[in-house]
Amino acid sequence: MTESPVLLNKHEVERLLSYDDLITRLESVMGKFSKRDSSEIIQPVRSVVPIQQHNGFLGVMPAYLAAEGILSTKVVSFYQRAEGSSLPSTQATVLLFHPEHGNVIAIMDGEAITAKRTAAVSAISAKLFSPAFSEVLCILGSGQQARSHYDVLTKLFKFKEVRVWSRRKEMAQRFVNDLQGPVTVCGSVKEAVVGADVIVTATGASQPLLFGEWVKPGAHVAGQLAHTFPLRYFLRFLTNKVEVFAELGEIINGTFPAQREKTTVFKSLGNLFFHSCDPKTKNKMY
Repeated sequence: MTESPVLLNKHEVERLLSYDDLITRLESVMGKFSKRDSSEIIQPVRSVVPIQQHNGFLGVMPAYLAAEGILSTKVVSFYQRAEGSSLPSTQATVLLFHPEHGNVIAIMDGEAITAKRTAAVSAISAKLFSPAFSEVLCILGSGQQARSHYDVLTKLFKFKEVRVWSRRKEMAQRFVNDLQGPVTVCGSVKEAVVGADVIVTATGASQPLLFGEWVKPGAHVAGQLAHTFPLRYFLRFLTNKVEVFAELGEIINGTFPAQREKTTVFKSLGNLFFHSCDPKTKNKMY
């Protein structure tokens, strides 16, 4: 008889998942993934079920890391909500399976995992691509992704200035009030972006907000986009200055060189290897 699965809620995941450990493991797994060795990693493209009548979709993201015996799946729903809605636009659950027997051994809140994993990957991209002496961080957005990006980026970098913009100024001010350290609320996207070394787009906007002429040469853009705003449209407004040339894992592996002098943009698409937990100890996230 199989044991009942371990249940980890949002607070438990946040407590267990440290950025230091997460970044180290992310760098390792992303490097392995970019080698395309199916004996090590199997991760098919995300399957999506459109729910058009309710302006949403259901996504399923399975993955298997053979060497470490990690078999997991993330199930995520995304719905476009009216502004001011009390319902979350994104909800997720991560399942960890026993790779030999196939039973579920852990059920984890996916919101906290996704927030930290996404921000940690952006931080890795900033480590590789941002100017050597980055002084100004710009965050567009004021939700959970904005907060997780602020936490990890200010942990890794010593920014002299942090700027925040949000569509609703009161939300930006509330976001800033919860932070420790000096942060400036900007009245426009342009005001926040011009002169910034690292730019995070953590907003659910379905229309372009960021334009190439505002981005200084050599800046790094970490693009966290609305699911309804395809990457190709985002890049269309930046292609006169941005060079996107490889997977992040290929940079980690040294297959392609990081070019800090170039203006670059990184778009995280998600990996499930970052969403698993060791249920025996309950203190190690993978």
